[in-house]
Amino acid sequence: MNNLFEKDEAELRHSELSSLIKYHDSKYYQEDAPDVSDVEYDKLRLEILEIEKKFPDLITNTSPTQTVGAKPSKGFSKVKHNVPMLSLGNVFSEEELNDFLDRLYKFLGVDKGKLIEIAAEPKIDGLSCSLRYEKGELVYAATRGDGYEGEDITANVRVIDDIPKKIKGDVPDVLEVRGEVYMRRDDFIKLNQQQEEKGKPVFANPRNAAAGSLRQLDAKITAERPLGMFAYALGEVSKPISDTQWGIREKLISYGFSEASPVALCSVAEDILKYYNHINKLRPDLDYEIDGVVYKVNRLDYQERLGFVSRAPRWATAHKFPAEQAVTIINDINIQVGRTGVLTPVARLEPITVGGVVVSNATLHNEDEINRKDVRIGDHVTIQRAGDVIPQVVNVVLDKRKAKSKPYKFPHQCPVCDSNAIREEGEVAWRCTGGLICEAQAVERLKHFVGRLAFDIDGLGAKIIQQFWDDGLLKTPVDIFKLEERDKTSLTPIRAREGWGDLSAKNLFESINNKRVITLNRFIYALGIRQIGEATAKRLASTYGDLETIKQTMVLATDYESQAYTDLINIDDIGPSTADDLVGFFNEVHNQDILKAIEQELEIKPYESPADQDNPVAGKVLVFTGTLSKITRAEAKAKAESLGAKVTGSVSKKTDYVIVGEDAGSKLKKAKELGVEVLNEDEWLALIG
Repeated sequence: MNNLFEKDEAELRHSELSSLIKYHDSKYYQEDAPDVSDVEYDKLRLEILEIEKKFPDLITNTSPTQTVGAKPSKGFSKVKHNVPMLSLGNVFSEEELNDFLDRLYKFLGVDKGKLIEIAAEPKIDGLSCSLRYEKGELVYAATRGDGYEGEDITANVRVIDDIPKKIKGDVPDVLEVRGEVYMRRDDFIKLNQQQEEKGKPVFANPRNAAAGSLRQLDAKITAERPLGMFAYALGEVSKPISDTQWGIREKLISYGFSEASPVALCSVAEDILKYYNHINKLRPDLDYEIDGVVYKVNRLDYQERLGFVSRAPRWATAHKFPAEQAVTIINDINIQVGRTGVLTPVARLEPITVGGVVVSNATLHNEDEINRKDVRIGDHVTIQRAGDVIPQVVNVVLDKRKAKSKPYKFPHQCPVCDSNAIREEGEVAWRCTGGLICEAQAVERLKHFVGRLAFDIDGLGAKIIQQFWDDGLLKTPVDIFKLEERDKTSLTPIRAREGWGDLSAKNLFESINNKRVITLNRFIYALGIRQIGEATAKRLASTYGDLETIKQTMVLATDYESQAYTDLINIDDIGPSTADDLVGFFNEVHNQDILKAIEQELEIKPYESPADQDNPVAGKVLVFTGTLSKITRAEAKAKAESLGAKVTGSVSKKTDYVIVGEDAGSKLKKAKELGVEVLNEDEWLALIG
């Protein structure tokens, strides 16, 4: 399948999924009233992770894959986590498990003949919390929240018998114990019976019951609920209590904490899969709900070297249990038009419940997928909710097909503007040629521009954008920042419209004016350039520093033989295809006019490295070449970027350091020719401490 089409389709689904997860986070973490089961919620998170594995430039600092949970509820005071409470990556198959293990060996530079121990344990389906002990005394407890700031649930935790209030023995002065608060299945049934008898709403599952019970504003209610906690990890500690994950488990047990079982210490994929299958068989008979198993590298020194990527550790992952399926009927097939003009077919289904969630839509991806599966209107189809933001059609149930059924003909005109749709050679996407006259594309671009990951303008959501578009108030991003000025001279001001008043209009204008200063990376992302997600926008901002430099460079990069073009395609995740989209965007006259006009309305701040400016490599441009002996190239690169350095693939006059290993070749030669400072591996490690 062509990557350009996949990227456009993935970006559409990524945006939809981000909004959906944000909604469910709010319903669950803040309202304790989830609309979906915990299993289905987890699948939504797993889908967006799968998208971002294929398209890393869609990764954003505020994407669901980079954030955890939701902001703390206003009903609780807030607690900042000194050590972030991050989440886990996921695997679904033996192949993905092997990929995870291969990445460990590759990153650490460990020969596969030297086995890496993996601690395996059940993945508890409950509510994560952190307990802080000082000199053995429980001083406070907090929910995960957004991973950096949670809710203070100390009073509630103190009434849970399963949690030690005081720890005796050799305990660090500061000890943060993290785990999962859960409710046993039999206790959950009893609780729901009591809820029914009292005429109160019942809980959907044990996880929701545990979450709702723990997050009561009145701790007396929590005390009446049968909650327990399994400890599984540490946060901040003043001194180590073990050098392995297995040792931490044993130490926590000695402190009086409960641990989930059975567990296993494995060293090869066969042992890990044996454990996974064993747990899956045990699952129906366990006293508590689980939704998979967790694998963690046992050695803590390995964990430290592997570090984290985004919201998850490299040294751990969750292996999820198989997806659920159901059979329903396709009532119709509709075509959606994305902001880049891609035509995406969506099946409208006879509503069916899959895994506790009512499903009425399923993605059909593209014309080739429809033809390959021979999907037709009226077909009975198998639906699966494991891999897509919109559930996917797995197959057609052919023995139930009607005799008069006809193959689906994919439209070659845009359903929104009726412009011709084209499918370029080598692509699978049909794309609307309407461009600026296609309302779907223009409106979607405006929605993207004001979205949470871009300008994030409060009060200017998708519905308002659509309303203002229909009213002729907005056609380009520049119009957003001229709304207040035009409103003052308009015969039909915004506040004269239905649902608007002086206060709501005033609040909107204030929200817009508050966003007249924006960082370079968010501005680049807001432009909605094809194939440029938030992560790639940040890399561009980090590499070039300011907008003027980017614009000048993109002009120079029209020459494929230029150093500007070479430097561009050597930025991580920017290959020739993405580079063409960038160069094309900045050299299109209409876009240049829009940029010139919008720059008059905004202050676009140059990129600043998030790393400590006292760091010796913060903001420096680095190139690694040759084979390193003490750490792998991947580890060295990850460390450099975490310190705020910019790692590129080619040597130029802008390069600050070239770090060389064994068998360094042309890059070392070029560094010497340009007078760039060259460091060997030991000098590099000494420089970064």
